[in-house]
Amino acid sequence: MTYLKRYLIAGLLVWLPLGVTIAVIKFLVDLFDRSLLLLPLQYRPETLLGMDIPGLGILLSFLLILFTGVLAANLLGSKLVSIWEAFLSRIPLVRSIYKAVKQIAEALFGSGEQTFQNVFLIEYPRKGLWTLAFQTGKNISEPQRKTGMPQVVNLFVPTTPNPTSGFFIMADRSEIIKLDMDVDDALKMVISGGVVAPDEKRKALAVNVTDSASSTDKQ
Repeated sequence: MTYLKRYLIAGLLVWLPLGVTIAVIKFLVDLFDRSLLLLPLQYRPETLLGMDIPGLGILLSFLLILFTGVLAANLLGSKLVSIWEAFLSRIPLVRSIYKAVKQIAEALFGSGEQTFQNVFLIEYPRKGLWTLAFQTGKNISEPQRKTGMPQVVNLFVPTTPNPTSGFFIMADRSEIIKLDMDVDDALKMVISGGVVAPDEKRKALAVNVTDSASSTDKQ
């Protein structure tokens, strides 16, 4: 029975990740393919080609997102986005959800002051328990000033496996530990519940290779 159990677990470890991966990819492909419903019936693949080709919706979604980004990046587009957001801000429930999701998206995918800037190791939710937290910004307002802390750091403590939810806390710089870990690596660690950890040896090797190349170029 011991060998049977071992073999079953070994087989499960092969098929379970593969099955979940296929299921997630199929879900995403089906989701993106729904964007084809935006096209008039006569221009859909099943009408033009006589058959349905899975995955074409990914290309259409990519072009749609790219076009939206180009439009939002220019002056006219930014004004249209501002008008749209002003409209959404007048709807009680919608404005709260939209604003929260947008701020989180900017923190995860944006650039500049709105992104997660550094990774910190903090004792949370009590002394002796440690977790990862992200610095969310450097703005100091009334709440930070009234804490009385000399160096206040705004931190976001994400939850596992969904890092888009979590807790906002303010901590003294002297009580938290700044890590050299990249934000992307930290997010992977949080999402996996600590199963996926950054390979420090690999990163150290990459840094050494980069330093060696720079030294060679200077010579």
